[in-house]
Amino acid sequence: MYIIIVGAGKIGYFLAKRLCQGKHTVGIVDKDRLRCEEIAKELEALVISGDGCDPRILEEAGIARADVVAAVTGDDEDNLIICQLAKEKFNIRRTVGRVNNPDNEHTFAELGVDVPVDSTKIIAKVIEEEVSFSDFVNLMSFKRGKLTIVRVDLPADSPVINKEIKDIQLPPDSVLVSILRGEEVIVPKGDTILKPGDDIIAITLIGNEPQLLNLLVGKL
Repeated sequence: MYIIIVGAGKIGYFLAKRLCQGKHTVGIVDKDRLRCEEIAKELEALVISGDGCDPRILEEAGIARADVVAAVTGDDEDNLIICQLAKEKFNIRRTVGRVNNPDNEHTFAELGVDVPVDSTKIIAKVIEEEVSFSDFVNLMSFKRGKLTIVRVDLPADSPVINKEIKDIQLPPDSVLVSILRGEEVIVPKGDTILKPGDDIIAITLIGNEPQLLNLLVGKL
């Protein structure tokens, strides 16, 4: 997949690094020429210095062949403009927009950004989970796709403890994405056995969260 990332701050840099490690082809756009030069030395990526709100710069970055455009600058207005350009002018199938001000999340969704990512909300929910010792937290919803990403902590009395994933009947359109076990990140397979204390990251349909919680934790 070819992915264009607009914004080469810490989030943009680490996102690009992760995607490059995942064997994706990455293009990076940022206004800061010096920052672009630094990243070009570190990553196997196309790096363009320029304003991502300028269609000519996006064309230079190869947006005509891009599968995804991720606007992750520190400016919500820029991120929204970039996503709208990608969708409306270049017919990009998937856009991801970083939402710096949580009050703007609704605007991003209403104006067609496929995945508005409110990092503040995600971090706050993780913090709230740790404080309240909650079993379940909704990390992020993809409203246009009717999907949600959730995190579930498996207690010692969970009904799925010591079971192989292939033997667990998940709710419709649900999948386990990863298991956090101590310092280890496990990609679930059919013969993966769930253990007490596992943190499960899953994707499910919005509305299926209670079923998933009941299955993994044993309570509604």
